[in-house]
Amino acid sequence: MTIGDHLSSLYRLPSHTFPGPDAPTDKLPEPDAVAWRISSEVYDANEDWPDAFARFCAAVDTTRVRALIVGAWQEAYDSDPHAVIAALLAARDRFPALRALFLGDMVMEECEISWINQTDVGPLLAGFPALEEFGVRGGSGLGFTALEHGALRRLVVETGGLPAEVVRGIGASDLPALEHLDLWLGTPDYGGDSEAADLEPILSGARLPRLRHLALRNSEMQDAVAAAVAAAPIVERLEVLDLSMGVLTDEGAVALLGGQPLTHLKKLDLHHHYLSKPVEERVRETLEPAGVEVDLDRDDAEEDTEEDGTVWRYVAVGE
Repeated sequence: MTIGDHLSSLYRLPSHTFPGPDAPTDKLPEPDAVAWRISSEVYDANEDWPDAFARFCAAVDTTRVRALIVGAWQEAYDSDPHAVIAALLAARDRFPALRALFLGDMVMEECEISWINQTDVGPLLAGFPALEEFGVRGGSGLGFTALEHGALRRLVVETGGLPAEVVRGIGASDLPALEHLDLWLGTPDYGGDSEAADLEPILSGARLPRLRHLALRNSEMQDAVAAAVAAAPIVERLEVLDLSMGVLTDEGAVALLGGQPLTHLKKLDLHHHYLSKPVEERVRETLEPAGVEVDLDRDDAEEDTEEDGTVWRYVAVGE
């Protein structure tokens, strides 16, 4: 599966794409009523993202803007967003109300997720200390240096392959307000070189005292992740556990059920899985009577079997 739709909302605000240079700007939404999406893909081919952002800043009362979505920058498959980040940081004093930022909202026609070039996003979080939500798409070149951020409540990292250094950087960060963490771990084919052991600082919960929603998904090593989660101290604090979109087989599900009780959860999301029917039933029979919402939709998870018996299974979002 590839990503075919742009973000429809951010920070509970509907997304709205800022118009191109020839479009009128006299009937724009109220600055604080939408999540503003700025993307080179909808503008003149000669207009760089920073130029489009400058037009936006001139047309909209930026002091009231609460959410920004960075869409495609020019040639994202070949250039990282350093100029985008520089433009945002240069204008940070003009955005006192900004609480949510997403970097790299691109669909497959603009740039496949594993082709999106990224860079260290730490300066953005340091430059906007009042951010409550931050998301980024694309793992190639992505960096996340260990940091402290006292306001961040939601962190989303969507990749077809998440570098181990990023996982470790997040795990080493002090994020006392974080309630929602969503990591797409991906596959080694696209740079996802982390191991389950790299998740230990996250799973210990020591730096995440308020975490209630944990998603470790889209992973080729989903069985190992499930086994690590089964004994993780943070689980007893969670309301939602999401191990979806990956190569989860009976081995991982049985390990998860054999660990600490999960009956306190509000939801367990395992959609896009490779479980047998008996194990699916065991998951349901264990959790649903306790009131846990269980998502076991197999979705588009399909196996390919070669003549020699080799079975190939795939994450939901790779390339």
